[in-house]
Amino acid sequence: MSEFSKPAGFATNAIHHGYCAADNHGALNPSVCMSSTFAFENAEQGGARFAGEQHGYIYSRLGNPTNSLLESRLAVLEGAEAGLSTASGMGAITSLLWTLLQPGDEIIVDKTLYGCTFSFFNHGLARHGVRVRHLDLTTVDELQQVISKRTKVVYFETPANPNMRLVDIAAVSEIARQQGAWVVVDNTYCTPYLQQPVRMGADFVVHSATKYLNGHGDLIAGAVVGPQEQIEQVRLFGVKDMTGSVLSAQDAYLIIRGLKTLAIRMERHSSNALRLAEYLCSHPLVASVYYPGLDNFPQRRLAEQQMSLAGGMLAFELHGGMAAGIGFMNNLQLIKRAVSLGDAETLAQHPASMTHSTYTAEQREEHLISDGLIRVSAGLEDVDDLLADTEQSLTRLADVRQVA
Repeated sequence: MSEFSKPAGFATNAIHHGYCAADNHGALNPSVCMSSTFAFENAEQGGARFAGEQHGYIYSRLGNPTNSLLESRLAVLEGAEAGLSTASGMGAITSLLWTLLQPGDEIIVDKTLYGCTFSFFNHGLARHGVRVRHLDLTTVDELQQVISKRTKVVYFETPANPNMRLVDIAAVSEIARQQGAWVVVDNTYCTPYLQQPVRMGADFVVHSATKYLNGHGDLIAGAVVGPQEQIEQVRLFGVKDMTGSVLSAQDAYLIIRGLKTLAIRMERHSSNALRLAEYLCSHPLVASVYYPGLDNFPQRRLAEQQMSLAGGMLAFELHGGMAAGIGFMNNLQLIKRAVSLGDAETLAQHPASMTHSTYTAEQREEHLISDGLIRVSAGLEDVDDLLADTEQSLTRLADVRQVA
């Protein structure tokens, strides 16, 4: 990229960072490097690369030029030293934590987590001798009392999936740093356009790049950014030896393409989500609405401190529990029933029967996921159409309840 007289802005970096058309035959877009392996000029060069004495590509499981461009761009957007792309969001999480943790270590995690993350911690790490402790990280009091030198990682999502609870990144990071623990933040909901945890003191950020970073619902991918030395360890141990979670160059290219519109997409996602949240607040069938952009959101002040916009995700709780949640879902017409997020299409899901069905009923209650909770990923459609579909679904739900 050509040199600027001042540091480039977010959208400029998302479009230009790390690529120069003049060095690539004038091609406006980077090429996809469709090669599994890379030839050496001689045996000495091959030996130097394997020994880590010379930079260069060896085999696409260890690195690929297209992936490298994506990784450097994500690192710049997050304000981190280095990045690593993976084949899924869970690939990013597992590759990182298999690298950071050993049997006998402790990881402290928030009460509310994405269902597969919860399963990995409690059915995976715990099986291999890592102590997993769930705390309410929305207040630092309990963390201050519990964290110790045994604690190697503090992990959380903010906003949390699916109930939108926020964690004070700076406050938790300061406490963890005093004990020498790494802080890992899942920033999938916000993306670096809305929130940059590394700049607030976190060590690592993980993403399901399937979601907003790509933005089009047509691939599965993940990413982790953090300190250069540790990211290379994750590459050479977590990915190479433990998970094999390697992102294809073609999918890396599609995410590079998606990043070009990330800023404007997040603006529209956020504005649509706010309109939906405001409408839901006034509906008699809705018990609670959870959206950081609402004036009555309990953590509104924290949201304003660490998020530039409130994002495209919202959740709301219906009166009537499981039956109401399923009924609302089945009434939708335009809004799609699907468990992903961050797509152009608006997606709704019912956590108790879908993404968090790995929890027992008791665990859902303990981890603050009610049976009537609905999660919505506000898409890019005309907001009046989204409001109309939401209204007709709630109206039909009310009619059924009146008949019953």
